[in-house]
Amino acid sequence: MTSTIEARDGETEVCRMPMGLDIVITVEPPVQLPGERPGPVGRQRQHRLTARDSGEYLFVGLRGDGGGTLPAREPDDIHLGPGDICFYDAHHPPALDFPEHCSVKVLLVPRELIGLEEADVQRIAQVPVTRSSRLGTLLSPFLSDLAHTASTSPSPVGEMLAWNTVNLLAILAAEQLAGEEPGTADVQSPLMPKIFEFIELHLTDTELSPEVIARAHHISVRYLHKLFQEEGTTVGRWIQRRRLEECRRDLVLRGRGNQTIAAVANRWGFLSATHFSRVFRTAYGMSPREWRDTATRNARSGRG
Repeated sequence: MTSTIEARDGETEVCRMPMGLDIVITVEPPVQLPGERPGPVGRQRQHRLTARDSGEYLFVGLRGDGGGTLPAREPDDIHLGPGDICFYDAHHPPALDFPEHCSVKVLLVPRELIGLEEADVQRIAQVPVTRSSRLGTLLSPFLSDLAHTASTSPSPVGEMLAWNTVNLLAILAAEQLAGEEPGTADVQSPLMPKIFEFIELHLTDTELSPEVIARAHHISVRYLHKLFQEEGTTVGRWIQRRRLEECRRDLVLRGRGNQTIAAVANRWGFLSATHFSRVFRTAYGMSPREWRDTATRNARSGRG
């Protein structure tokens, strides 16, 4: 479907990027955020996002297959400040009550591409990322600049920026959902951010293992396993999950070219294509080929 937006008198710029990413930039706030249909469905109350201060506001509209479902309960109205990042369901876009002198940047992206299930959308839409938070301070200005640069760059550069934007949104979404788990922010070891960063930098390394990670951080393998146990997972599961997430995104981007599924798997540290296909199906309920075909089809249909 084609995204729609009802703007005031200001200009509205819509840029359609690779990977099903659309960027909408307005110099005046719209009446309603862009979505997959002009308004809410049925008798569900359209929730409202409010702001009283001028400035720039960032939104991430989450598309999905099947047209979306009605929320289980009426969403709460949310008050935003300049620079806040707010996720929303593109199938049930909220109305805006904003002052005239503020701008809006919207990133519309398939939720599957950033690793979100349908049930995650309602959860993540309830809690915006404030500009003053740790993630907001880091990502709000970066996403704003990235949206502007991606929408004005030539095709090869724009495609790479779109890829980076999707990756950042995936990280942001994962952090937001993880932050809802009780106690996780207070009990996490100060070592874990460094360990997670090390894993990210070495995901493509087939030699990545608990022994390698422990040695790099001058701790025992036993203590490393204890740290991950406190996170509710294991070292192996975390590495596999992150590799699968990268493969899932890579299958959409690189699958349009000549790169095979086996090549994508090998790029992210899977030595056996058979093993990769088995764990991919276990994680996502479909084969890598089915995912690539479905995601590509959804990205195209999301553009009308």
